[in-house]
Amino acid sequence: MNSIAKVLFANTQNYMGEVDPRFIDLAKQFSRLQDQRSHLGGAALVVYFRGEKVADIYTGQKSNTELWAQDTLSICYSTGKGVLATLAHILVSQGMLDYDQPIADYWPEFAQNGKDKMTLRHVLSHQSGLFDIRNIISKAAEMADWQHMLKVMENAQPRFNIGQENAYQALTFGWLVGGVLEKASQKSLTELMQQYLVEPLELDGAYFGVPQSELARVAKPLPKPQVDHQPNNTPDNKPPAKKTKQPKFNFSEKLIEWSGQDPQDFLDAMVPKRMREFSFFDDASIQAIIPAANGAFTARSLAKVYAMLANRGEWQGQSLIDAETFKTLATIQNNQRDRVMPIPMKWRLGYHRVLSMGKRAKQGFGHIGYNGSGAWCDPERELSFAYTHNFTAASITGDYRLWGLTQETLRCADAVLKGHKGWF
Repeated sequence: MNSIAKVLFANTQNYMGEVDPRFIDLAKQFSRLQDQRSHLGGAALVVYFRGEKVADIYTGQKSNTELWAQDTLSICYSTGKGVLATLAHILVSQGMLDYDQPIADYWPEFAQNGKDKMTLRHVLSHQSGLFDIRNIISKAAEMADWQHMLKVMENAQPRFNIGQENAYQALTFGWLVGGVLEKASQKSLTELMQQYLVEPLELDGAYFGVPQSELARVAKPLPKPQVDHQPNNTPDNKPPAKKTKQPKFNFSEKLIEWSGQDPQDFLDAMVPKRMREFSFFDDASIQAIIPAANGAFTARSLAKVYAMLANRGEWQGQSLIDAETFKTLATIQNNQRDRVMPIPMKWRLGYHRVLSMGKRAKQGFGHIGYNGSGAWCDPERELSFAYTHNFTAASITGDYRLWGLTQETLRCADAVLKGHKGWF
């Protein structure tokens, strides 16, 4: 049976949790997409609509011996960028930061090598020119040292004139944004997360650097199943001929090739030297603060952060982000072609457009992760979404499951709002 047929005829009830009847088609699709691989990992999906949680479902394995639970934490790669950006916007609302004030005013050491006029807006919209990780550190393991990486950012030199181009800061984003938040507030990033996001929203798991006490909650990728190779008895007792290994098709790499972008820009932004010696899933790496890549979240926490954003910065009587700041953060900064990302991103301040399979969310924004996790909101529909997992999928443009679940979430909301689901 081919992969499409496996999805179409998969079990539609292979999940636990709760779902509003209006979103039952989404739960069925979630089950179909996970059913054939639920023994290889787990996933969770949470959706808020009009301020209420309408889906909170999960399935599969957290580890070889544990099932996924509602409080399971997942390493979400770049999905965490949207959470870090949200924290920045809250501090702007608090008056601690200004989007257009030079970062060097808060962080004097940052002014080196032509960065004296660089602003938080330049960084949040990926117009800083500081996208290159490959040529500023000698080995990937350096990323686990927070203070060292702040020094690296101070010494870094932009690859193009500030504000003149877009280049996705795949890894540097976390130290750039996190660094200026710390310098402006004189508090650690951990303290800021706790004070301005975790406590006000009562999040059940949201970390840049998981504390030792919470490590057991983190879902790591499961080891690949061992294939039992039995010898074939051929008539002449010769071993079977070895098949030539075909290179694995990588959709992201093909997109870069087709788009005409320079593959070196992609490599410089995404792959530090000696990356094979480093794992984001070692306990030490999970406990390190690498905000652009190793944020650990429950789907519940991500969905609630974006539910607040779907409600334009308000949540249960609290105003976390004022109206003027919200309008600014949700505005597309430019439509220039990105030097790293192979598809149009429509960068806001720390977020990109909602990626689906046809449905549009013109006011929507969020962030996906390299492993196919993702979270987003659509203020027009009062809708928020979060999908987490521990599978080994990898794509700079997101996993097809993420796109499909996003599409069905929008369709279910439109069935309520417009009376019909539609595909576009």
